[in-house]
Amino acid sequence: MRVTLDYGKTGLDVTLPDDRLVAPPLAIRPADPLPNPAAALDDALAHPTGTPPLSDLARGKKTACVVVCDITRPVPNAFLLPPILRTIEAAGVPRSGITILVATGLHRPNEGDELVELVGPEVAANYRCENHHGKERDEHEYLGTTPNGVPAWIDKRYTRAELKITTGLIEPHLMAGYSGGRKLVCPGIAALETVKVWHGPRFLQHPKADCGSVDGNPVHEENTLIAKMAGCDFIVNVCIDGKRKVTWLGAGDMVKAWEEGVRFCREVVKATVPAPADVVVTSCAGYPLDTTWYQAVKGLTGAMPVVKKGGTIVLAASLTEGLGSPEFRERLREYEEGGRYAKPAAGDTCEMDEWQLVMLNKVLAHCRVRVVSGGLPAEVLRRCRVEPAESVEAAVAEALAGYGPGATVAVIPKGPYVLPVVAGA
Repeated sequence: MRVTLDYGKTGLDVTLPDDRLVAPPLAIRPADPLPNPAAALDDALAHPTGTPPLSDLARGKKTACVVVCDITRPVPNAFLLPPILRTIEAAGVPRSGITILVATGLHRPNEGDELVELVGPEVAANYRCENHHGKERDEHEYLGTTPNGVPAWIDKRYTRAELKITTGLIEPHLMAGYSGGRKLVCPGIAALETVKVWHGPRFLQHPKADCGSVDGNPVHEENTLIAKMAGCDFIVNVCIDGKRKVTWLGAGDMVKAWEEGVRFCREVVKATVPAPADVVVTSCAGYPLDTTWYQAVKGLTGAMPVVKKGGTIVLAASLTEGLGSPEFRERLREYEEGGRYAKPAAGDTCEMDEWQLVMLNKVLAHCRVRVVSGGLPAEVLRRCRVEPAESVEAAVAEALAGYGPGATVAVIPKGPYVLPVVAGA
């Protein structure tokens, strides 16, 4: 079978043995793109879920902060932002009082041409667009400490705005169940002091801290609480299909509107296999998500539910920007020297970006990992405790030979955008 994996901006064509496939390629279920997304957005702003219309919320306000995802999330900001901004300006919020805040979390800032790509040329040229800096605690306001001991530090530009709006994309998330909604506030515009506790082993090692898991998930519950502490007047969230067309759009209350989107997303992204496979071929959803090894870990965690214990995940990721942040590279070095890949981090906190290694540890404790990438040398991949491969076909053939004639293969072309499950599990 010929399959195109999401890889970089171009995709990667691979050939897999038809007789070993446990199921057809696991994919997002068909969902028709909205026939008129612009009209749907206008209607959602005027008739939101759980709040008054955005124009009513904006009336009398002099300052507004509109939070958007950074470049690692394919949110159609150039489509969403102009109607939102027109609505609040028409209600009396002066343009000089509006800030578009990029929710970088602890990622690098998005500037120059990348910022234009992110928000669209119209917004970039006419509005104040700024990046969140998670490592600069003085740019954040302390809102208190949660009952679970997480200090809530949130960007002042947001907490001090009279009108607080977030946009976002709802998709499966490796720790918080689903993205969107409250995640734009925490971790999107939270300080390192908040994230290193919220992303600590105490939360991440909980069995409910997983893709598609919401009920009883402490990661989801905690950042919802922190977002409520910061306040959020209005959200605009979307779901997208494999071609990144909008299939669902909702707006209004941070919890109620997001829950509507999660219900839609759950039905669309779930893909079932009859039994776990010996080998799972997957991606990290292509550009912009697969540009670093830090982000590519999401492709591995997303495949775990359908790979056998002791099986193999074959991941194709471009990794054009290398490993990730300087902090992540330092954590990798520390883990390598300390031999900590064999056991999870301990304690209540993680150092910056260590949380992704906690998640990687979960994968490595469960199965073998082989990686196909043009972005990182083989020796660097080995330092990450994964095995490089020249091609997906070669990696699959080698794994199948080792598992024997009855071994099976599953393939997830769009990686973590799909929520794979085993029937009956």
